[in-house]
Amino acid sequence: MTLTLTVSDEVRALAPGFTHVAIEAHGLVNGPSTEASSALLEDAARRLAVRLDGRAPHEDPHMVAWREVYTAFGSKPSRTRNSAEALAKRALSDGGLPRINLLVDLYNAVSVAHLIPVGGEDTDRIQGGMVLERAVGDEEFVTVAGGEEVVEHPDAGEVVWRDAVGVTCRRWNWRQGPRTRLTEQSTSAVFLLESLAPMPVADVEAAGAELAELLEKFSPGARITVHAPA
Repeated sequence: MTLTLTVSDEVRALAPGFTHVAIEAHGLVNGPSTEASSALLEDAARRLAVRLDGRAPHEDPHMVAWREVYTAFGSKPSRTRNSAEALAKRALSDGGLPRINLLVDLYNAVSVAHLIPVGGEDTDRIQGGMVLERAVGDEEFVTVAGGEEVVEHPDAGEVVWRDAVGVTCRRWNWRQGPRTRLTEQSTSAVFLLESLAPMPVADVEAAGAELAELLEKFSPGARITVHAPA
């Protein structure tokens, strides 16, 4: 894999049932949301409703596991929901899922349909490798508030993704920073699908395969590699 992804021993100890699938893609075509990507999001919401069968997203066993892990590293899961739960909640609301751009729509659709956190990072904007670790508390997370760029610091012990420059995603998969997010100009990316027990590894593999197939469909000729669960 061109981009190295490392999960720290501290995170493994905190969540021994953690598994992630990484999809590396080059030669992608991105742009504004389309009718086709909107249709995928609408279908994902329908698939989610079938999966939940009347339950709230936070009652799903996989989301229960994520809430327990969030609590274990000091976050309040009802206030800072993991990305899959937050998207699922929006999918079931009157407003529905947001349309961001083509690539983000694709991975959001897979996230909602499978109820699994999925993120996408522009590998041209990442410095060095990416590490999932528990923060010391002095790391920099550059975000935007009120239209202005601001620097935040994660809580000590918080699980974060970071590269050589700083934190790229806070509270594991809660909030991504704008520095590495996928824009309409992005052509290279790494997509991370993250799961916890009790979700079977085969389920996260199936979600990864679906996302890879969508990337190939919407970016013909792109070089896409699905890496085995780690």
